[in-house]
Amino acid sequence: MEQTRGRFTGPPLTPRTAVIWSVLRAELERRGGEELTVLDVGGGTGGFAVPLAQAGHRVTVVDASPDALAALTRRAAEAGVADRVRAVQGDGDALAGLVEPADVDLVLCHAVLEVVDDPVSVVAALATALRPGGAASVLVAGRAAAVLARAMNGHLDVADTLATDPAGTAGARDTLRRRYDVDGAAALLRTAGLVVEEIHGVRVLADLLPAAVADGQPGALVELERSLAGRAPYRDLAAQLHLFARRPA
Repeated sequence: MEQTRGRFTGPPLTPRTAVIWSVLRAELERRGGEELTVLDVGGGTGGFAVPLAQAGHRVTVVDASPDALAALTRRAAEAGVADRVRAVQGDGDALAGLVEPADVDLVLCHAVLEVVDDPVSVVAALATALRPGGAASVLVAGRAAAVLARAMNGHLDVADTLATDPAGTAGARDTLRRRYDVDGAAALLRTAGLVVEEIHGVRVLADLLPAAVADGQPGALVELERSLAGRAPYRDLAAQLHLFARRPA
């Protein structure tokens, strides 16, 4: 992994991360050699935080799991960036009380908005935490992919519920409280005053292919995922939607 500030390639790309890292890399290159203050909400064990710290940035990870934060601390120490990674226990709904306003350059909020009590207040807190001109990387679960996956597995009743439920959830036993389509996710960020610059699909094909195909052609799959990520209708059918937005300067 290349770790020179301002020239960042990130960790090895996988079908699940390639699109996100491509967008983040472009933002880091746009900022040149500047040391960024990064907030990673729900960042867990540091899959994004540690590579960003290795690239010379300072990262605060907010996560509800003490075990995940302990693993993050060990991972950062092993990578030699313990001084650049700070772990804070807390959940997304409490974010407003955990971070200072206009204090960060880049916010990551991946796989959080589908599980919090109030996504509107969480996104408002993200926007408030950003400095003017700062950017937010937001990853949410896609509704269309969940509908298709349930239908293809023979659970037609669940697929129908996911398609028609206002929140895109299958009921009390669903592990997610909500799922999004492109318009709904973008509207949520715009309500907080953020300007949505890019929307990509993540895992357009990765979850649909047989393991033999995915494992046998990993490089080709990564490139195909990147090629389809920004193109409708493929983008809209992805397992997750990645939105990159900015607080106006």
